[in-house]
Amino acid sequence: VQLVESGGGLVQPGGSLRLSCAASGFTFSRYIASWYRQAPGKERELVARITYGDGSTTYADSVKGRFTIARDNAKNTVYLQMNSLKPEDTAVYYCNALSQLGAMTKQYWGQGTQVTVSS
Repeated sequence: VQLVESGGGLVQPGGSLRLSCAASGFTFSRYIASWYRQAPGKERELVARITYGDGSTTYADSVKGRFTIARDNAKNTVYLQMNSLKPEDTAVYYCNALSQLGAMTKQYWGQGTQVTVSS
C-alpha cells in the first residue's frame, strides 16, 4: 500500500502549484481522498476532501475559492490545485485515503510534500 505525493516546491505569493497523490496497493476508488497540511509548530489540519461516490468536496475556510481537489479513479490519483498562494499556505502537505465500512476503518497516509510560499 502506497500513497506518493508530488508537485510541492517553492513558489512566490500569488503563484500556483498542483499536487498529485498516486495510490497503489488498494482499491483507491472506494476511499475518501483528502489533503491535509502541517505547518511548523502547528497541528495537522484538513485542507480538502473528496468522496468516492458522488465526488462531493469539502474545503477548509482558509482555502475556499483558491484550492480545488479532484480525483481520477482510472489513474488512482488525487490532485490539489492551489492558486493565489499565500505565505500562510507554507506547510508539508499530506495525502490521505480513508475507508469506513461499518466498524471497520482503514486509513493510509503519504509521506508528505513540502510547499513553501515565499518571495
